Amino acid sequence: MPDGLELPTERLLLRRWRDADRDAFAGLNADLEVMEHFPEPLTREESDALIDHIEAGFEQRGFGLWAVEVVASSEFIGFTGLAVPRFEAHFTPAVEVGWRLKRSAWGHGYATEAARAAMSYGFGEAGVRQIVSFTPTNNLRSRAVMQRLGMTYDPADDFDHPLLPPGHPLRRSVLYRTSCDRWR
Repeated sequence: MPDGLELPTERLLLRRWRDADRDAFAGLNADLEVMEHFPEPLTREESDALIDHIEAGFEQRGFGLWAVEVVASSEFIGFTGLAVPRFEAHFTPAVEVGWRLKRSAWGHGYATEAARAAMSYGFGEAGVRQIVSFTPTNNLRSRAVMQRLGMTYDPADDFDHPLLPPGHPLRRSVLYRTSCDRWR
């Protein structure tokens, strides 16, 4: 995969990370509302380490979580892309589509638009056969994106996230999925 892999959409550009993204990304990861469905906000150091981990994944797998910017303004708004979950569950190993956007980017269809581009890349150039997405059961905004992407949900796939302790309010999670054949 070339270093500069970019995925353009009608309104967005999914691109590799730049050092200039670090401040805005740290702000996004420190926002309590953005991080509502995650165990806790990230520190600046954790946010920077996440970018480094994402970039290493691009080098290793040829895909990852792209930085997303709005083409009209060149504004960085978060990330969307493909990742490999770092835990064991009934559906792993797997490739996940995920997103995290700053609050001002919510409600514009950006997550769905960017996720479609990432999934098309996954099912096309990356040769992935199935893509999943998961979130805590109460994350209705992300579940709506998964539905708009045409992913299917089966309550039998609900699971307890293994990286969260028993009793944690975010532990129970839903799983959505779609196959390469269904995507086409």
